[in-house]
Amino acid sequence: MPPVSSAAHDGDDVRAAAAGDRGAFQRLYALHVGRVYGALHRLAGYDHARAEDLTQDAFIRAWQKLPGFRHESSFGTWLYRLAVNVALMDIRARGADPVRVMDDDHLPDSGETPLCAAERHELEQAIGKLPPRARAVLVLHDIEGWRHEDIGDELGMAVGTSKAQLHRARHLLRKTLGEDS
Repeated sequence: MPPVSSAAHDGDDVRAAAAGDRGAFQRLYALHVGRVYGALHRLAGYDHARAEDLTQDAFIRAWQKLPGFRHESSFGTWLYRLAVNVALMDIRARGADPVRVMDDDHLPDSGETPLCAAERHELEQAIGKLPPRARAVLVLHDIEGWRHEDIGDELGMAVGTSKAQLHRARHLLRKTLGEDS
């Protein structure tokens, strides 16, 4: 899993928040919400409303589970993992739903990226159309930097299945983007 950027003094706010200090939790929220939302936004297929709901759910769960935080990892790593688990549970719950095609109004605004705006738009649209589990593996592996072992553990699949889903997702992306005949 990629390193998590967080303030060096997270520990004080984490301990205070675990004891019920809402101000400390608000500082933690402000520090980490961008990274959490970004990951959940990609996992939600660039659906803003769903990503916002998932982000809210993740922080509610973090508040509820914070007294049990054991400080074995950084708070940012723990929160990120909890948030991804929230998204993966959502994907599992929606597993039987057909993959929907998003219209252009629901795709994210262009940000700083080496791709031009049109290329980014086209890529995000293609990722958003992937089947949920294939999208989850692609996002976790290629964007978030997870290893197949970790993806397999989180999604309840064998490492080989994770690799196959990644291959499938990349193939579907190439096909959608017109790079594969």
